[in-house]
Amino acid sequence: MSSQVSWLVFWVMIVVVILNIVEGGADEETKVHIVYLGEKEHNDPKLETASHLRMLESLLGSKKDASESIVHSYRHGFSGFAAHLTDAQAKKISEHPNVVQVTPNVYYELQTTRTFDYLGLSHSTPKGLLRDAKMGEDVIIGVLDSGVWPESESFNDKGLGPIPKRWKGMCIDGEDFDSKKHCNKKLIGARYYMESLFRKNKTDSRIPDTEYMSAREKLPHGTHVASTAAGSFVSNVSANGFGVGTVRGGAPGARIAVYKVCWQRRDGSCASAEIIKAMDDAIADGVDLITISIGRPNPTLSEIDAYNQISYGAFHAVANGIPVLSAGGNFGPNDYTVQNIAPWIITVAATSLDRWYSTPLTLGNNITLMARSAYKGSEIQAELMFVYRANEMTSAAKGKVVVAFITTDNEVMDYVSTFSTVEASGLIFATKREDDLKVSEGMAMITIDYEQGATIFKYIRTTSSPTIKISSAITLNGPLVATKVAEFSGRGPNTISPYVLKPDIAAPGVAIVAASTPEKMGAEDGFYAESGTSMATPVVAGLVALLRAVHPDWSPAALKSALVTTASQTDPYGEPIFSEGLTRKLADPFDFGGGLVNPNKAADPGLVYDAGAEDYRLFLCASNYDEVHITRISRINTLYRCPSPRPSMLDLNLPSITIPFLKEDVTLTRTVTNVGPVDSVYKLVVEPPLGIKISVTPNTLLFNSNVKKLSFKVTVSTTHKANSIYYFGSLTWTDGSHNVTIPLSVRTQMLKYFSY
Repeated sequence: MSSQVSWLVFWVMIVVVILNIVEGGADEETKVHIVYLGEKEHNDPKLETASHLRMLESLLGSKKDASESIVHSYRHGFSGFAAHLTDAQAKKISEHPNVVQVTPNVYYELQTTRTFDYLGLSHSTPKGLLRDAKMGEDVIIGVLDSGVWPESESFNDKGLGPIPKRWKGMCIDGEDFDSKKHCNKKLIGARYYMESLFRKNKTDSRIPDTEYMSAREKLPHGTHVASTAAGSFVSNVSANGFGVGTVRGGAPGARIAVYKVCWQRRDGSCASAEIIKAMDDAIADGVDLITISIGRPNPTLSEIDAYNQISYGAFHAVANGIPVLSAGGNFGPNDYTVQNIAPWIITVAATSLDRWYSTPLTLGNNITLMARSAYKGSEIQAELMFVYRANEMTSAAKGKVVVAFITTDNEVMDYVSTFSTVEASGLIFATKREDDLKVSEGMAMITIDYEQGATIFKYIRTTSSPTIKISSAITLNGPLVATKVAEFSGRGPNTISPYVLKPDIAAPGVAIVAASTPEKMGAEDGFYAESGTSMATPVVAGLVALLRAVHPDWSPAALKSALVTTASQTDPYGEPIFSEGLTRKLADPFDFGGGLVNPNKAADPGLVYDAGAEDYRLFLCASNYDEVHITRISRINTLYRCPSPRPSMLDLNLPSITIPFLKEDVTLTRTVTNVGPVDSVYKLVVEPPLGIKISVTPNTLLFNSNVKKLSFKVTVSTTHKANSIYYFGSLTWTDGSHNVTIPLSVRTQMLKYFSY
């Protein structure tokens, strides 16, 4: 009997193990899918969620399974849900007549002062947009990013009035985040999203223990972004070892609502299911604009691609009158690298500004070169020597400054590992130009460009005892520091919709000083200089907050138009803006869209090119998208019917004209709305692209109290006989005080898809 019991116990154990394996295997086969339903059916969010659970129950067989499977219910700006499903279940539910599409959860990446003085918004100036907007008073900026460090002085609420009554959001408690302590009249909202990161059994989110399970951030990114957009005034700031004075955001009077969607993880930071849930909540919470410094690597996704959740969420936000700004990505300087290309999104490129931290290098012949990187330490005077490779750094390098030309980061590590062994005094690397601020403290490790490297190399080769003096870095401000589009900034043309110019606008995004987590090396004082389109995007978000304060009735498209048509193709000192890359060139619309943002002029643009949800639906029709998908992304309950014939993509009322495949003459239409003086007369000024003829009818626009909108037709023809590159020009309407300029980008293609 004992033997029988033992065998019974053994087989029970085997069965349990097998069941556990099967159950675990089933869990392994499930992953989070996003089920998109388009327009919501119910105004009551609870009823919307109930309908989602019923759909899951019909699929999974029980209320319990449905409840355990669902991750998020999207129920404010649009309808849908995220749930743990097997591939087979996802396929089955995708066949439901009310389902637009089902996509697996995908991951996005984070795209990573004096800034606003540079743009003409000095707080000491008694006039201008900053004063007119009362510094963005009571505008609410929604920031989707990696969270916030709430103790930062940038989020102090000194001088702010009560939280706007229209605010419906919340601060949620979590690890090291007490809503009563950490939220205030500046930081009025703090949510965090992580449900889709867990497996179905609610375990193993792949988030390390060092991360905070709350809106508090570990990644030093979201704090920087939020404070750049709307940080309060903070005096006597130091960052990266340099004193930088007073730091503030673009709209220091605005309120901030943080939505943490990005986490420190091994397999992707920002889950699409969390992003779209956060956008849904932000719409319901009552934000006035949304800024997202997040993107995906190439290939770029189409506007209604199943995986492009930022585009979907942005469409619904814009349809609700909420502008959405997003980073153009850090995959430049090659063509076709710009991200977030939907026409309803304001896509931002990054430029430098008129400040840099440079190290003087004085050669023995009294020539001084200004190094690109910053050295903070005691002055070094030493002999110079040149080496071709790291293993040439022998004992002869002791006490000397070593110069080398490098092409890869691996080479840097080889030199650094040898540096201390041979007891050299310093390292100077001649390499390609970079726009990251690199600071070396104590050990002199300095970067210069190849041209400077050639100057030093020639000096060494023509001097018997070459020497160098390395001084501690200095801060350069003003017109001596040229403005350029950063090398990393994503470039056009638009890979998906080549008729839509991207990026839209450019703003400073190099060495931007803003708040950071004190745990970041170099940010011990709570501030740090960061570079990226992630930094440029909240700069523009702060400016849009100011514009919303003075023009609360303007649509998202009108706001974008004001930015683009008043942007500058020169820096604030009148110098041309260059594009940094493998070679330097003058910047063009594929580098910076309309140009460098000019906030004071954007507040009074004269005319705007407006558009709404219906215009974007017609654009999707012109793009040959399926009517069912257009219906679901729209805010309508019946099947949307595209006109027949479908419209031209050229007729979307954008503040730009881009023609990628010009062969025969084409005619397109634009409409402008007068937002300036009631009785206005605008004359036409055209600078045609090389080899392109532009004809505009009419060439004069007359506005009065009865005429606020006028349309004009543009006919474009080419004189080129063969395929050409893109050539650029501009079309301007001027009344003598307002110059309303849109960029023209035209390419002749006699043989489409032929490359030469």
